[in-house]
This record gives sequence, C-alpha cells and structure tokens, in this order.
Amino acid sequence: MLAIIMIGVLAYHIYKKQDEKPKKWKAVIVIIIGLFSFSITIPAFDTFVKISILPLGVWILYFIYRNKVEKWAKYRRFAWLGFISNFIFLAAALLSFPLQNTLYPENELSTYMASVKEAEIVSTHPSAKKGQLNKKSLESQLNSMRKDSIPSEEWYYNTVVNVEPADRKERFPYQLTGTETKWGSGTSAVIYVEEDGKGLLVWTPTKQLYYRADFSILEGGR
Repeated sequence: MLAIIMIGVLAYHIYKKQDEKPKKWKAVIVIIIGLFSFSITIPAFDTFVKISILPLGVWILYFIYRNKVEKWAKYRRFAWLGFISNFIFLAAALLSFPLQNTLYPENELSTYMASVKEAEIVSTHPSAKKGQLNKKSLESQLNSMRKDSIPSEEWYYNTVVNVEPADRKERFPYQLTGTETKWGSGTSAVIYVEEDGKGLLVWTPTKQLYYRADFSILEGGR
C-alpha cells in the first residue's frame, strides 16, 4: 500500500510539472504498461524476488508513439515511472520481510495457532486411538509450548525400520482443525498432533516446525 501511495505521489508530481497535461486515465494506463519488464528471480528471505532488468513496457510504448513525438513527450516520464515502480515494489517487499518477522515470528506457535476456540482433532490414520481434544489443556499450554528440533532420522528408524510392518503406527495420527492463524499474518498451516498428545507438527508451505507440550492435549492423556 505504501509503495502504491509513493507511485501515486510521483505520478502527481510529474503531472503537475507538465505544461501540457495528459489525460489522467491514459497516464495511469501508461504507468501500468511501463511495469512490464524482463526480470530475473533470486532467492531472498526464504522466498524469491524478481528484479527487473529490461524495460519491455517502455519499449512497447515507444514503438506505439514513435511517430507521435508530442504524445511521447507527454507520456514518456509516466512510462519510465512504470518501470521504476518495479524497484519501488521490490524495496517495499524487502523492507516488509523484517517487519513481517517482527510482527509474526516464524518460530512462535502463536503465529500459526492464535485462536483455538473452535479447535478439534480428526483422526487421519487407522492406528489413531479414539479420543477427543482437551481444549483446556491446549489453551493453557498454547504460550508455553517449546519449539524443538525434528529428529527425522530417529523417527524414521523408530517408526519404519525397527518396527515390523504389522506393528507400524503413524507418529502423528491426528490433525488439529478449527484453529486460526494470527490475524494479518497471511500464512497458512496444517497442524498434526503426535500420538502421545504432547507434540505438534506445524506444516507450512515452506517449512515444518515441531513443538512439545508438558502435558497431553488429548482427553485421558498425561
């Protein structure tokens, strides 16, 4: 939103400085076309960002107005503003990542599970025992669950390699549904509950996080 406001201010400044004013709606369209560019994608902050290299939109507009010198003079700056806007959006995105992590810490469970008022568990594997969610236990421990490392190799050996096929059980046989992520975080997560009711596996589009509680969040658990 701040980037759009900045572009609007720059466009207004260009408009006011021109002696012969262009049509506003045409100036907006020129800015939008000017946004088109050839870009490269690079990794940054656990995501990918695009960096504009060649002003394709400006070239297209120049080709359209190549025989209309006066019109090109009126819209040229708006076309280049469109291309420059790519860098304004890029700067805004790069600045937003640290702010996003401050407001919505990626390692804190509350980012992915801010509200549990409508929470319930659903069995996702035949090995799951019949049980219900102990919502009071979940609510009381929500802010105290500690993040732990994921011992993938150990889990694999204890669940698959060292267990006979007939005795194998799913380590996370329940899914926790009805939870809400922190408002404004823009994130999504699928949450699985460990068989003992003390572990939560948070599965986001980019990573997996594992949290442990002191007491089970399942009815009858300890």
